[in-house]
Amino acid sequence: MDQVMWTQRPLPTVPDVARAVWRRELCTPVDLTVSRNQLQATVRTAELRDRAPVDVDELLLVYEELASNGMRHGRSPVAVCVVAASGGWLVDVTDAAVESPPVPAVDRDPVDGGLGLHLVARLCRTHGWTVDDGRKHVWACVTAA
Repeated sequence: MDQVMWTQRPLPTVPDVARAVWRRELCTPVDLTVSRNQLQATVRTAELRDRAPVDVDELLLVYEELASNGMRHGRSPVAVCVVAASGGWLVDVTDAAVESPPVPAVDRDPVDGGLGLHLVARLCRTHGWTVDDGRKHVWACVTAA
């Protein structure tokens, strides 16, 4: 698999008209499943569908990959913020493991997992990570449909 770099770079600037449409703190694997279903219901509302049309399955996949990585490899508290803007959606996962950048798996059998960062990088041209206010942010932008 091609080496995919997750470059340290600041969160993208979000236009003033954009707003966080969804925030959750994740503590357990059950929280991840429940929150994914809640995000799906939120994104499918008419207001958001019209303002920032998106492939909902793609957005949910990016959310689930980044959030599950935060829970597995980060340090509590893990939180997710999803922002809708006319150009697409920003998924920002934060945790307290500021010393541990996201590291894509290399030379791993896909059966063993660990390919989420590669997948997100292929789906989202704009992605990265940064440390801000004592929190690590791992983020990706899902382009509007």
